[in-house]
Amino acid sequence: MCFQRGSCCKSHHNSEPGVEFQLRSVPVPGDPAALPRAHPGHPCPRAGPGRMLFPRLLLCLLAWALCGSGKPTERKERVVREAPLSAREHDDAQSFDYDHDAFLGAEEAKSFDQLTPEESKERLGKIVGKIDEDGDGFVTVEELKAWIKFAQKRWIYEDVERQWKGHDLNEDGLVSWEEYKNATYGYILDDPDPDDGFNYKQMMVRDERRFKMADKDGDLAATKEEFTAFLHPEEYDYMKDIVVQETMEDIDKNGDGFIDLEEYIGDMYSQDGDADEPEWVKTEREQFVEFRDKNRDGKMDKEETKDWILPSDYDHAEAEARHLVYESDQDKDGKLTREEIVDKSDLFVGSQATDFGEALVRHDEF
Repeated sequence: MCFQRGSCCKSHHNSEPGVEFQLRSVPVPGDPAALPRAHPGHPCPRAGPGRMLFPRLLLCLLAWALCGSGKPTERKERVVREAPLSAREHDDAQSFDYDHDAFLGAEEAKSFDQLTPEESKERLGKIVGKIDEDGDGFVTVEELKAWIKFAQKRWIYEDVERQWKGHDLNEDGLVSWEEYKNATYGYILDDPDPDDGFNYKQMMVRDERRFKMADKDGDLAATKEEFTAFLHPEEYDYMKDIVVQETMEDIDKNGDGFIDLEEYIGDMYSQDGDADEPEWVKTEREQFVEFRDKNRDGKMDKEETKDWILPSDYDHAEAEARHLVYESDQDKDGKLTREEIVDKSDLFVGSQATDFGEALVRHDEF
């Protein structure tokens, strides 16, 4: 099930096998990193007159080309996990590259590497003002944690900005359900018998349910924050029930409101006449019996499904925030001033100095 709306194909709305949102940074089975991947073979309803196909559609096409319509070539992953803060090793004795990626996001960190030390410090000082949300002149662990989470998920907010422009049709600063429905489904629903055979009306019903869940005040008009929750519900605690519900609807083929073992395996793997299952499938059968089905009744209910797809993991952002505060807090009061952060700018951000003079810097520090 794909938790993202609009910028990719609408395949994630229907209840066909394998519709998913796979959070991964690299397409390696079992890796807990995160990036979206769409289900293959489903069209994008937003492709029409006056509508923009966003770059993430390429993921749809790539997945279709790789997987085709036959047996899956890799294990499907529905579990939503936090992406690592950086692909680099966290070893401050060697470099602060991990910290730069964590604090800024990997792409933004690259831009800082091109700056002079003076420019880098100046930009860092401006960032501190954004991190200090209550404006009291101090950056706490919680504020730093929130900033790191924002920096790591900057692509989400960029995606929302792109889609916002295409859905706030009257430019009133809100996206109503009618605006979203018309922009996304309007021309498709005019055709009672679409050539592709997909049930877009069913997709629209699911979208409307999710939209209403994201719309906290119930006025059927989403603020940008509510629209973000609609497009990316896995990022919001109050939306997690809808994530679980949509997942169960996708997998529960007999409609009994539970996920049994065969539905669980069938969602991941199509036997397609093969007598022997791969070892990973056998392992998943064992996982279902031993860990997924906690009450041993042979099926997963809502809470068991939630524990499976939305596990409570180690909070990398909080750990990094505490690390940055510990390393920079000169007066040891548990919070950071702007001066304390800028004084340790080499820890937070890069510059040409850290690129070309890193060895000398490390020698002086250690």
